[in-house]
Amino acid sequence: MNHQPTKADRLPIREEFYSLQGEGYNVGMSAYFIRIAGCNVGCEFCDEKQSWTINNAKQKNIEDIVFKIKQNKAINVVVTGGEPTLYNLKPLTDCLKANNLVSFLETSGANDLTGDWDWICLSPKKKMLPKQIFYDKADELKVVIENEEDFVFAESFVDKMKTKNLYLQPQWGKKEIITPIIIDYIKKNPMWKLSIQIHKYIEIA
Repeated sequence: MNHQPTKADRLPIREEFYSLQGEGYNVGMSAYFIRIAGCNVGCEFCDEKQSWTINNAKQKNIEDIVFKIKQNKAINVVVTGGEPTLYNLKPLTDCLKANNLVSFLETSGANDLTGDWDWICLSPKKKMLPKQIFYDKADELKVVIENEEDFVFAESFVDKMKTKNLYLQPQWGKKEIITPIIIDYIKKNPMWKLSIQIHKYIEIA
């Protein structure tokens, strides 16, 4: 079951910032990032573990968030976490659309889908597999590869997905070892593409 915001149209925000999308299909795109606090998946390799809890988050009014987005002249808005689907996101996407903003969701797909999204990136995790609706609704599949066993996990989604935008992304802490292996794998399995976290290489948020 989704957790509802403690007050109408409010969400626990860990951080928000204007930057570039650093990975996946929309790499290089300018975007305003909203990182919602709270996660019920808890991957060991997560590089945003501080977002798992709402203890350090601020409950923010959705209209105030959108006002700040507009102040930054942003057009694209990426909602990430944590795991944002813990919450009812329809009030947020309604407000984004009312302000002619393009909405992007980054999710593991472990919870119910709420909201009306322009783009959904599904990044499944072994601990909690995605719900069926995400196989149908996702615009891209992005699987983090930590070891060679993860290729089997990634392949298990290929026939389930409607989208053909399929990405393999090296786990950042093991990128030197695993990236060449992913490149070799993609050469042999060309339905996949490589996603690298360019924001980390060029050291931007």
